[in-house]
Amino acid sequence: MARPFLKWAGGKTQLLRHLLAYAPERFETYYEPFLGGGALFFSLQETGRFASAKLSDINEELINAYLQVRDSVDDLAAALQVHQGTYQQLGQAKRADYYYKIRDKQPLMPVDRAARTIFLNKTCFNGLYRVNSAGLFNVPHGRYQNPTICDAAGLSAASAALQGVDIRVADFSDAVARASVRDFVYFDPPYVPLSDTAHFTAYTSQAFEMSEQRRLADTAADLMSRGVRFLLSNSSHPDVERLYQEKGMSPWLVLAGRMINSDASARGAIRESLICPSDSAPTRRTPASMRARARRTAGPIHPAHRGRLRRLSHAGRR
Repeated sequence: MARPFLKWAGGKTQLLRHLLAYAPERFETYYEPFLGGGALFFSLQETGRFASAKLSDINEELINAYLQVRDSVDDLAAALQVHQGTYQQLGQAKRADYYYKIRDKQPLMPVDRAARTIFLNKTCFNGLYRVNSAGLFNVPHGRYQNPTICDAAGLSAASAALQGVDIRVADFSDAVARASVRDFVYFDPPYVPLSDTAHFTAYTSQAFEMSEQRRLADTAADLMSRGVRFLLSNSSHPDVERLYQEKGMSPWLVLAGRMINSDASARGAIRESLICPSDSAPTRRTPASMRARARRTAGPIHPAHRGRLRRLSHAGRR
C-alpha cells in the first residue's frame, strides 16, 4: 500500500475520509496542483478511481523528490541509507552538526537533492518545510530518538503508485487549464491563517498571500463554469468562506487532526472548510458525535459558523 513518503504541514491524512467522500467514484484524470504529501492521490490511486493523474507544485525541491521516487527509487534509497547510517550512529550534538551540514549543502545531482529533501524532512523540527526569502530551507534540527530516514519499502510502494503519472513544476492555474468535465481537481493551498501567530505560507520564496487566494478562487470559479468537478480545502476563516460563497460555491465545515505545531498543546482537532460547487455538496447526515466533538475540542465557534454547523446535521458525507 503506497503512502506519503514525506511529512507535510497541513497534510491530509487526517482528513481523508471526508475528501474521499467528495471525490467522484470514477473519473478520467486526477489533478492536484498543490501536491505536498499527496495523501489523497495515494489513496485514490490505490482504489483505482482514475485513469491518469497530473501532479504539480510550485516547489521545485518537492517536485524533484517525487520525480526521483518515480524514476530512480533504488538510487534514492541507497543515498538515504548513507544518511541514515551516518546520522543514527552519532550522538545528539553530532547529529545536529550533521543536519546543519546537509542543510547548508546544495547538491547538483537530482537524486542527491531528493535525498537531502527527504533527510531534512525526517530530521527537522516537526517535519516542517519552510524557506527564507532567498528560497533556502531554514527549519532547525529536530530531536527525534530514532527517525526512519530510509523507508525502502515505502519508497518502493510510492514509486509503483507514481509510474505513468505526470509530475511537474507548475503554477496552480496553469496546471488545471486543460481539465475537463471528465476529470477531478483537488486544491490544497497554503491556508489563510486563523490568527497572526498561525501565519505560515513559506513553502517557497514567494508567500501565498490573499491576492493569491483570490486568484485561486477565480480559478475554481472558472472550473465550475466549465463543469469541471473539484474540491478545495482551506481554513475556516470567515473571509475564505465569504470569498467562495460569493462565487456560488458551498463551504462545509469538517474536523481535521493537526499534529505539526510548535506548541504541543495546540495539536488536535481544528475546523477546516471544504469547498466545492453548490451542486456537489454532500447529501447525507453528519453524525451528532462529530458536532459534539467540534464543540468539545475545537474551541469557541465563530458566530458565522453556527449556521453551517447546523446544516451539517442535515448534510454530511456519502
